[in-house]
Amino acid sequence: MDDEKQIRWAGSAYDDLLAFPKDARKKAGFQLGNFQAGLEPADWKPFDDVGVGKREIRISEPSGIYRVMYVAKFEEATYVLHCFQKKTQVPNKQDKAIAAARYRAVVNLRKEKK
Repeated sequence: MDDEKQIRWAGSAYDDLLAFPKDARKKAGFQLGNFQAGLEPADWKPFDDVGVGKREIRISEPSGIYRVMYVAKFEEATYVLHCFQKKTQVPNKQDKAIAAARYRAVVNLRKEKK
């Protein structure tokens, strides 16, 4: 278990995940745990619109479609940028803007620590 990559939460991502319905929250946690242990999530896609190395876990439930956007490329941790319910076919501009702003904040924070 010491090999697991740490998960760090940007902005309100953790609270947003906790607001998911129970089954969606459990699936998201399981998929993040798989990734943390070095496995690929069951349903994901790259989402480089927001930043290089950004991925999106896709969760479908009877209650709706949910997304967990995270950055996988950094060695020290996986950064979860944004968790939200998807309500349209096309990615919502506001959700993309939130993830992009948090991605920039993570990149800047990492630069400051060097």
